[in-house]
Amino acid sequence: MRRTGVADLPLHGGRAPRWLFQRMVRLARALVELMALEFGVEEILRRLADPYWFQAFGCVLGFDWHSSGLTTTVCGALKEAVAP
Repeated sequence: MRRTGVADLPLHGGRAPRWLFQRMVRLARALVELMALEFGVEEILRRLADPYWFQAFGCVLGFDWHSSGLTTTVCGALKEAVAP
C-alpha cells in the first residue's frame, strides 16, 4: 500500500531559549560520556547518523519534536558538550 499525504510543520524563527540550550548541553554531555563508556565512539557516531535516532535524541535533550532547527540546535549542543 502506498502512503501519501501532507504534513504541515511550522517553521519557527529565533533561537532556543538560553536556559534550555544550557540544559541540553549538560544532558548531551552526560549521555555522550555514558554512551562512550557503554558502547564506544563508533557506536555513538553510527547512532547519530541514523535520522530517526537523531530526531529522538533531540527530543530526549528537550527540543520540541516538530520545531524547525532541531538538527542545528542538537549539533550545537553536542559541539559544546564535547568541547575540551
